[in-house]
Amino acid sequence: MLTGSIPLSIGYCPLLQSLDLSNNFLTGTIPDSIANSTKIYSLNLSFNSFHGSIPISLTGSRSLTFLSLQHNNLSGSLPNSWGEISLGHNRFIGAIPNELGTLSRLESFDFSNNELNGSLPATLSNLSSLKLLNLDNNHLGNQIPEALGKLHNLSVLILSRNKFSGHVPASIGKISALSQLDLSMNNLSGEIPLSLGTQVSLKFFNVSYNNLSGPVPTMLAKKFNSSSFVGNNQLCGYSLSSPCLAPAPSDEVLAPFPHQESKDRHHRKLGALLLVLITLCCILLFCLIRKRANSTADNGKATRRAAGTTRTERGVALPVSSGEVEEGGDAGADDLLCATAEIMGKSTYGTVYKATMEDGRQVAVKRLREKITKSQREFESEVCVLGRIRHPNLLALRAYYLGQKGEKLLVFDYMPRGSLASFLHVLRPETYIDWPTRMKIAQGIARGLFYLHSKANIIHGNLTSSNVLLDENTDAKIADFGLSRLMTAAANSNVIATAAALGYRAPELSKLKKANTKSDIYSYGVILLEILTGKSPGETRNGLDLPQWVASIVKEEWTNEVFDSDLMRDKASSSTVNDELLNTLKLALHCVDPTPSPRPEAHQILQQLEEIRPELPPVSPGEESWHHV
Repeated sequence: MLTGSIPLSIGYCPLLQSLDLSNNFLTGTIPDSIANSTKIYSLNLSFNSFHGSIPISLTGSRSLTFLSLQHNNLSGSLPNSWGEISLGHNRFIGAIPNELGTLSRLESFDFSNNELNGSLPATLSNLSSLKLLNLDNNHLGNQIPEALGKLHNLSVLILSRNKFSGHVPASIGKISALSQLDLSMNNLSGEIPLSLGTQVSLKFFNVSYNNLSGPVPTMLAKKFNSSSFVGNNQLCGYSLSSPCLAPAPSDEVLAPFPHQESKDRHHRKLGALLLVLITLCCILLFCLIRKRANSTADNGKATRRAAGTTRTERGVALPVSSGEVEEGGDAGADDLLCATAEIMGKSTYGTVYKATMEDGRQVAVKRLREKITKSQREFESEVCVLGRIRHPNLLALRAYYLGQKGEKLLVFDYMPRGSLASFLHVLRPETYIDWPTRMKIAQGIARGLFYLHSKANIIHGNLTSSNVLLDENTDAKIADFGLSRLMTAAANSNVIATAAALGYRAPELSKLKKANTKSDIYSYGVILLEILTGKSPGETRNGLDLPQWVASIVKEEWTNEVFDSDLMRDKASSSTVNDELLNTLKLALHCVDPTPSPRPEAHQILQQLEEIRPELPPVSPGEESWHHV
């Protein structure tokens, strides 16, 4: 819990060999005087709030062999002097210097979560001792160089969340020591190289959310689940994907002769063309049938459109995925609600119903309040964008309805275990919720929020425990994201006011009146405190809101009084849980800092949570970690 800056006098400790000030609340710049300690070999200042650039004396120190400055607010360009350093989660800009290739003994290179741009230099292939290369979440682009295949000792390669394009280099599959490969969330195209399918050492593999196409190599499809491949619309041959036109290639077959390969490619093109023609015919036939049905339908019927699709002349749209709610003939919005309506709750946006479709599937239908939404044209434009957003920790918008009298309905997946608020407060004390379950929920919310901020470019603006829903596996799914885009300015002001009454509104919103990423982080921090304490943010304690009350308890070192009684039971049985609880509490207090700038970003929150408690394998059915007492 150290605060303030590092005193300059620390440089006058000539025998200082190792200094670890990580995981505190230290601010200011890193004093140049630290390098005056000529015997210092290890310096760890990670997980603080230092700003400014790295002193040249540090990177040029001959004695320093380990330097960790990750998770700060450091900025500037990368230093020209290099060592075995970890500078992830900062704000460094510029390109990766070519001088990096001169460090033949460098084993670890972690510059994840910065603002690096440009291409990967070809000199990387000279780092023969390199075991870890992590450039996650930067602005690097162009092609991934084939020369990376020369890094025979490389075990971890993480290039996710950048702007890399072109094909996945086949040479990467020849790195025999490679155990972790993450190329997700880029603009890569083409097929997955067969050489990766023969890589037996791979324990983690992810190419999701690119523009890859073709079949997944058989061994990769068997070894890794669908989360490693989703977000590539033209990729086939893995679980939950469309079947390939031809069997996925075996990873052990001989390469075809040149003339045979050309013939096979020709046949594949003909097969693809035939599929396109059949699809177009089906669409044309479907549209003709719908056109005839629409011409004879009553004018009072509401028009149904699948979310995430484009509008045709007749107002008919095709579903974009198999997960869409099926067409309901000429059934309108009122017909749907009157048939199986069951009110689940009300909010500032409108009323939520539970509905059962004719085939027995259950969906949640949100009927938006009248006169709070934008015009129909703006509404349809925005709702189609929201309908295309898919992430495991975001509640999918499946369809929307527009009625003749202005009714607007949104159709979502139905979550059987309700909201996190109900899970924590309504089911208690009959339900015991252990720490692994709570951490799993916290990590799920962080993943969903990170995707909203970084990929969907959406500010939630109304993140509460009531807007976090739980599926049958207790996986968290954020709901109501992007709804502010559908509403008028007056309606959004009412939402912010309601969030204040519930205890989730960031202090600065009383003046700004417009939510941003930092205000979302504050709301997340309140939810995290809610998970840790089991207390509702809407209740004040001695005139203090939940963040203020927790801070006052921590200040007096009465930490045990903060945690929920169920967590105290887990804490008593494991010293590891005790450390995890304290570190998570500290992270939550960072998130609810009254000043926006010190609050971490969503990717920093997720990184810290995963370091506090690495993700465990999914729980088997019947082995859930919460139960009725």
